Amino acid sequence: MRATRPRAVVAAVIACTFFVGFGGGVVFPILPNLGAVLGISSFMVGLILSANRFVRLVANAPAGALVDRIGTRKPFIAGLAIEGVATLGYNVAIEAAAPEAWFLLARVAWGLGSALVFATAYTITADVSEAKSRGTSMGFVRAGITFGFPAGLVLGGVVSDLYSVPVAFSVAAAFALVASGLAYAIVPETHATEAKSSVKPWEIDRSVPALTAGLVNFGLYFSYVGVLFSTLVVFLGERGIAVFGYTAQGTSGFLMAGTVLAGSVFMLVGGSLSDRVGARVPIVLAFLVAACAGFLVLSMAGSAAGLLAGCLLIGAGQGGVGGPLLALLADLTPGDRMGRATGTNNVLGDVGGGLGPLVGLPAVEAFGFVPVYAACAVLPLAAGVVLLVGVYSHTGSLNPQVDDAPAD
Repeated sequence: MRATRPRAVVAAVIACTFFVGFGGGVVFPILPNLGAVLGISSFMVGLILSANRFVRLVANAPAGALVDRIGTRKPFIAGLAIEGVATLGYNVAIEAAAPEAWFLLARVAWGLGSALVFATAYTITADVSEAKSRGTSMGFVRAGITFGFPAGLVLGGVVSDLYSVPVAFSVAAAFALVASGLAYAIVPETHATEAKSSVKPWEIDRSVPALTAGLVNFGLYFSYVGVLFSTLVVFLGERGIAVFGYTAQGTSGFLMAGTVLAGSVFMLVGGSLSDRVGARVPIVLAFLVAACAGFLVLSMAGSAAGLLAGCLLIGAGQGGVGGPLLALLADLTPGDRMGRATGTNNVLGDVGGGLGPLVGLPAVEAFGFVPVYAACAVLPLAAGVVLLVGVYSHTGSLNPQVDDAPAD
């Protein structure tokens, strides 16, 4: 497979994951207001918006095992198609007698599709990339996945205002279905030439590299997606900080967008740096320190400039970790186990992102923002320790070189 246009395959994966991400974001600016019109309770709106993540918690590991069992091509195409059909389901929900049930069903289906897409996208990239360029490739694919969601947010808000809600949903679905067609036309089988019946659908990769990468992912998602995103608007309100005359809600939106943008940019930077340096661990550690510094700055911030600096550091830190961490996982994992390893990594990341709000909001009420954000600053450092222990126990070196990665 390595001789079959690897750059074209990676480019197709990036485009597909970017386009399909629209369906994940398009519903967020629409459903809260639409829920009131359709008579959907605020609790049910929240459940609908979170349903895909809950589904992924269950589906990530089986999706990874499926990839190792039957290969990447069919699950990748199927996952993209499922997400496209699920996005069309939003339009069915609008006209249905029980819209909340149809929206929930569509989001559940979207979660299943995204579990397949996430497991296959990273595995395909690991399969077709050489060790010396794997960090860059992983960074680009992760950035494509990340950019798709905010692009969907913009699409949902702008197109629904200019045209209508059904048009916004239809456009997002069309992009997802085009992505499925693109994958069918370009992306070959990269992982398995024949089905492996010995790989069970429920098998979870508990190897040291998978658990190490997954625990680092857990810490970052817990503090960044979980605690920061769920508490930032309350923090702004308490400190009385605003920009451009917006309320705390509007200001938090700008700051969250800044963290996402910084994260996306540094996903590319981190992966490329790890390739140039020829080692993943120092780059991951450097960006973990950046995330730590960001939370410390945020905890002490008393102005909009301080808040922006803290959020940008946090975004850069979590983004910069992504590419080299996934490349390190691929370097240390046998090719025929990469699907399951990716599944473990995704499960632990989603668990962290889901637990963060459950722990963060009550902790802020009980202890205040400074102790909670200071604790979040410790998490990246703890993740760095986990990384060093895991890498050393598996390789006998604290800093394995890219050139030492086994050839697939």
